[in-house]
Amino acid sequence: MINAAHVGVGIEGLEGAQAARSADYAIGQFRFLKNLLFCHGREIYRRNSYAIGYMFYKNFLLVVPVWYYGVYSMFSGTELYDLILANTYNILYTAIPIIWFAAFDKEYERSLLLSRPRLYHIGLDDQYFNFLMFMRWLFYGTW
Repeated sequence: MINAAHVGVGIEGLEGAQAARSADYAIGQFRFLKNLLFCHGREIYRRNSYAIGYMFYKNFLLVVPVWYYGVYSMFSGTELYDLILANTYNILYTAIPIIWFAAFDKEYERSLLLSRPRLYHIGLDDQYFNFLMFMRWLFYGTW
């Protein structure tokens, strides 16, 4: 005969494993959560904020001259940029800087981030992703 206590343990373990397999992220132990939130979470917020601002800057830098050229040429449909130049622009100003930034950018060391929780408030205070920063990136693209 099967003991009810053994069945309960088996079912809970099975449900946890099924939940971990179907989740996007699974944390094996809660001791990993602190490092995940305070180090990786903060850095991902900061990097994504810069990447989004940079994308607005890059696209603004590409589109504004085309728009002014359209006004100048009375929207005749002539192209300002050669096709190869436009594709090279996307590779040089999209792929390479973002890969470099994601691989090598680190603001603080992990030990400093874990010892100073106040550094994590950049996301709560919207320091890197707000309207002022958006307008700053657009200004850089215009300038």
